[in-house]
Amino acid sequence: MPVMVQALVPVFALIVLGHLFRRWAFPSIDFWPQAERFTYYVLFPAMLVFKLGQARLPASAYGDIALLIGSMILAMTLLLVAVQFFWRWSGPVFSSVFQGAIRFNSYVGLAAGGMLLGDEGLSLTAIAVAIMVPMLNLLCILMFSLVAAQGPVRVAPVLRAIASNPLIIGSILGVTWSFFEIGFHPLLAGTLEPLSNLALPMGLMTVGAGLQLKALRGGSVPFMVSSLLKLLLLPLMAAGLAILLGLEGTLVQVAVLLASLPTATSAYILARQLGGDAPLMAGIISGQTLLAMVSIPLILSILW
Repeated sequence: MPVMVQALVPVFALIVLGHLFRRWAFPSIDFWPQAERFTYYVLFPAMLVFKLGQARLPASAYGDIALLIGSMILAMTLLLVAVQFFWRWSGPVFSSVFQGAIRFNSYVGLAAGGMLLGDEGLSLTAIAVAIMVPMLNLLCILMFSLVAAQGPVRVAPVLRAIASNPLIIGSILGVTWSFFEIGFHPLLAGTLEPLSNLALPMGLMTVGAGLQLKALRGGSVPFMVSSLLKLLLLPLMAAGLAILLGLEGTLVQVAVLLASLPTATSAYILARQLGGDAPLMAGIISGQTLLAMVSIPLILSILW
């Protein structure tokens, strides 16, 4: 078995395990929503502070990440505008295609980045997440206001959610910790390290627990287009842009990995709140997560 596939098998095995546990109501039907909250608000921020706080990345890495991520998002946005010009979907349908093609599942990304690329890859992935999350949320809000909103889009609540996002807060704290080389007292490290070790397996199992396989019935053209753009075309664009920008090494591997991820589970919440096609969004999230089990090893074996 190739090393890359071998490293990714535990990622998807934990997703499947989480889905099975949820279906079996083990340990209870109410456990998994609470486990997701605990992972989101406690485990992942603790991991980001601990891992990033120990990282020693050159200052240029931050600018390179921002440049590459911004270029990827701009290129895919322009392509999606062209796709909509051709297909002319309704606003709610296009909003789901848009989110499905441009957003990413940070839990899977952080887990895969750590398992495949070690602590350096995890640190770079965390910084990229901190840059991409606010950028993509603001872009999606703008998109909803243009094509899907049935009334004025309430921007303030979403901005507050971005500002209070635990992943962003954890990343900023970790980068600050690293920049000033504060270090971790043994008591603090002894608390953060076990939480950090628990974050990735719990995060992946909650991704599996949240899958809505019933939403996959009656696969549609919007689902297929969104998945093709996200799982195949965006990674190719990321690799091409990295070459054009003269970037190389682990940073490019992280960008290609992030581009190849399935869309974010939080896209469903945004679709429901801002007038999108929520059932289609649920199908795109679940379908892409399953397809990614095949597409990510394939893409990485070609582009890495």
